[in-house]
Amino acid sequence: MQFNPLTDNELIQQYLKGSDDALRNLIERHKRKIFSTIYLLVKNRDLADDLFQDTFIKVINTLRGGNYQEEGKFLPWVLRIAHNLVIDYFRKQKRMQMVHDTEEYSIMDTLRLTDDNVEDKMVQDQILNQVKLLIDELPEDQRDVVIMRHYKDMSFKEIAETTNVSINTALGRMRYALINLRKIIEDKKLMLEK
Repeated sequence: MQFNPLTDNELIQQYLKGSDDALRNLIERHKRKIFSTIYLLVKNRDLADDLFQDTFIKVINTLRGGNYQEEGKFLPWVLRIAHNLVIDYFRKQKRMQMVHDTEEYSIMDTLRLTDDNVEDKMVQDQILNQVKLLIDELPEDQRDVVIMRHYKDMSFKEIAETTNVSINTALGRMRYALINLRKIIEDKKLMLEK
């Protein structure tokens, strides 16, 4: 391995000016530490490879987006990204746990075997239409996040990549959307009471 005397920050600046070699040097310099950290957490080589790649996709997107602010702290920043991706992975796995039938519990007990009656269906459709009208009143960036999250079932990571913003920005837009929806609902209640 060839020694590169440039600092992480200098390599980042070169990468931002178009040098893919600078990025390769940066990855090569830290890959063993980052991969080992991920592997120790997930204990699966294929999964660690996937999460390592996801980490650097996020790093590249952040650098290209001009959102990197951690001057002189590149490795801790990347390790934080990797750690957060591992946490996201385990959260997703926890939500998707398989449920098996036992003597005490059957999945069939939780399923509704009868269709909703016509009146219930009409009320549900009316509520969904009203919610869509409320969402339409949101600013476009907030409306898009709500639609992607609740109607297209996208993760905040997918929303961030689709809209070319950070995950924190996507989360913030969702937060403001919920605040604004509450305000819209309150305003409509006040109008109805008058």
